[in-house]
Amino acid sequence: MWNKTLTLSLFLFFISLVDSIRSYTKSDLNRLRDEVKEMFYHAYNSYLKFAYPYDELRPLSCDGIDTYGSYSLTLIDALDTLAIMGNYTEFQRVVELITSKSKFDANINVSVFETNIRIIGGLLSAHLLSYRAGVNVIPGWPCKGPLLELAEDVAKRLIVAFDTKTGMPYGTVNLKYGVPKGETTITCTAGIGTFIVEFGTLSRLTGNPIYEEVAMNALNALYNHKSKLGLFGNHIDVQTGRWTAQDAGIGSGVDSYFEYLVKGSILLQRPELMKMFREARKSFDKHMKKDDWYMWVSMTKGQVTLPIFQSLEAFWPGVLSLIGDTNSAMKTLHNYHKVWQQYGFTPEFYHIPQTEAGPNKESWPLRPELIESIMLLYRSTGDPFLLQAGEDILRSIQHSSRTPCGYATIKDVRDHRKEDRMESFFLSETTKYLYLLFDTDNFIHNQGQHGSVIDTPHGECIIETGGYIFNTEAHPVDPSALHCCYDLPKQNIFNFSDFVANRNLFKGETISERKNSLKEKHEENLKTVSNVSNIENRESEEIEEDLLNEITTENSSSYIKLEDNDNISSKINAEIETEETNASQNPVDLNVLNFVEKIIPKEKKVFDPVKMLNRFKFENKYPSNTSWENNYKLLSCKAQHFLQKLSIFGEFFNR
Repeated sequence: MWNKTLTLSLFLFFISLVDSIRSYTKSDLNRLRDEVKEMFYHAYNSYLKFAYPYDELRPLSCDGIDTYGSYSLTLIDALDTLAIMGNYTEFQRVVELITSKSKFDANINVSVFETNIRIIGGLLSAHLLSYRAGVNVIPGWPCKGPLLELAEDVAKRLIVAFDTKTGMPYGTVNLKYGVPKGETTITCTAGIGTFIVEFGTLSRLTGNPIYEEVAMNALNALYNHKSKLGLFGNHIDVQTGRWTAQDAGIGSGVDSYFEYLVKGSILLQRPELMKMFREARKSFDKHMKKDDWYMWVSMTKGQVTLPIFQSLEAFWPGVLSLIGDTNSAMKTLHNYHKVWQQYGFTPEFYHIPQTEAGPNKESWPLRPELIESIMLLYRSTGDPFLLQAGEDILRSIQHSSRTPCGYATIKDVRDHRKEDRMESFFLSETTKYLYLLFDTDNFIHNQGQHGSVIDTPHGECIIETGGYIFNTEAHPVDPSALHCCYDLPKQNIFNFSDFVANRNLFKGETISERKNSLKEKHEENLKTVSNVSNIENRESEEIEEDLLNEITTENSSSYIKLEDNDNISSKINAEIETEETNASQNPVDLNVLNFVEKIIPKEKKVFDPVKMLNRFKFENKYPSNTSWENNYKLLSCKAQHFLQKLSIFGEFFNR
């Protein structure tokens, strides 16, 4: 009898839960969609009126401010949102504005990470949406176009950051001059692992594989620096590979690395990235997961160091939905939504044991991560609870963040005080994900039912077939368009015509060759000393010119080339040290070198990304797992249908 009563009580309890969840009609969804659109235009028009051409709007002061590089960041970030909301006229106007005025050859230091996800990501997405938005695209699109050229120009300015001993990038570059002098070698994990979506897209569209390969090398390097527990720290020295911050988590400084393992694997059909993610997730679930929360732990010992939830971690349920694990995703999302209900927003830090916002971390800067996960999970499950959670977010923003000229950061979630900043991602991410949650018929949600056939230099191609992958700034990439341009796996970036000239770099020198080389150098140095004594009465310009010719000859030797390649092999390093020792024992060599250094400035080293990539390949410090690369079963899952079809599209378009 008691069991029957308990069963009935539980049944009635669950019925009450179902009844408490509001049902949404198509009319309700359209009304919420239109409200989000009005929210977007209130912020967008305020930016144009009060802040353009500055990077961001200050919604309390009603003016603008430069934050990331003085290139009208909000305008670029918001561009593809215009297309998604169907405003093709404004999209075309802004494209014309950007392509005619945007220049990135500026003497400014920028974040490599932020410039990649916001500028390159925004330009690539807008380029791929141009055809749909009615832009008069040039012949050869999507493999050519002004927005694509701008994106590649920026990438060329960022790629120098990867020229380190590990291949993991610096965090800052100067757009005009490269890595700033004295730049720190410490980079966060996300700042290393968040390039494969943008750089991979760029390679597939332009046919230049260097971007994708450099990004992959950085991912392999990072993966090979995981701890014995399979965990990743927060910051690492990109020259030595030493972890400088050893807290492991899925939040700030780490988050998008794991996001890009999943999204990169789907977008580019790279099973090895999915394998990396699955291996990392095993370690997360073992050491970090507690009651569907994810704690911060020591990467070497596994014990909890910070029992907190960070607002940035709210991306995680959305990533789990992409691999089909909606059950785990929903459990974790419920935890995050409870925090939202507690404050009306999610604070930057939330102490889980004390159930309260962290001191000095009580703000909410209009972040999109929670609504992103809600949108992706609703697309997977159709659970009406997610529509209600999305409306909760919409109501909070409208009530507490809205100002006469935009939407403001919440400085403290406990009392909803405002701060005078509206980051560009409010228009590129937060409003976009809210809009797509309620606009269930948007072309972004296409599950492969339709597409468009276009003519390209490589033949007919089908685009707009769905399966759009959002980068971490919510810029969507059409995966079908990436198969219209080049078949990258068959290309080889190495130039074998240079092999003979660089033979010593690859096979080394015999002992006799090295002895002969040293003997020739010694004889040349003696001749140089003799020449110096004969030209003492010449003018200084003639001295510099004559000796410059001799130094140029030296620079073309294998000795100098070996020295210019960092850590090529221990054998080569040992040979260099031996030669330097011999030279130091020869007073003639020292005198000549000292004399030359005084009168001739050192040649400025010109960065060559191809040489950098060849160095990575030759050193092969972090070899990829070939069995993972070919295991396409890793890409199969129980996710939403349009993602399952991506592997079919990959085979269909791979001509």
